[in-house]
Amino acid sequence: MAGQQWISTSVPYLTTPPEGSGDAWAAEAAAEGRRGTQRILEAGETLPPPEIARLLRFSPRQTAVVRRRVILLDDVPLELTDSYYPPNIAQGSALADPRPIRGGAVSLLATLGHVGRHVVEEVGARHATDLERETFDLAPASPVLVLTRVVLDAQDQPIQADMMVTPASAQRLRYEMMI
Repeated sequence: MAGQQWISTSVPYLTTPPEGSGDAWAAEAAAEGRRGTQRILEAGETLPPPEIARLLRFSPRQTAVVRRRVILLDDVPLELTDSYYPPNIAQGSALADPRPIRGGAVSLLATLGHVGRHVVEEVGARHATDLERETFDLAPASPVLVLTRVVLDAQDQPIQADMMVTPASAQRLRYEMMI
């Protein structure tokens, strides 16, 4: 961690945690002596934005199940995260329920028979929307980072797509790769 900037990696949020382990975000923050929590804003069926529909390989007007959350670090909003799931995977499951999921979504997906094997992430920057400026208490024209992710199973089928938005000044993304 550098000053007030959070350095984040995606791996803990993509792998099935050991049985009985807690929330990956709470554990990551605690390792730095901080408090990581999240608040679920909404869960249910929705029409995903075009970029997410493309990642999920959806036809126009096909709905997804979404879990919208605000991620907090020491009770301060750090990230807005929307996770989208194909309805054939998520309808009728805890993914469509606005309550926390014991063990997290990755564990639940695994119990439903859907394990991620391939992940593609893209990071871009843009100006914050009104909602983002309000959530993060940003000045007008403040930049945000937008990370989009698709998780594919062993058959190369999308099982989850995410869109995460964070103030550009608040976070650095860290990637390690084995080649």
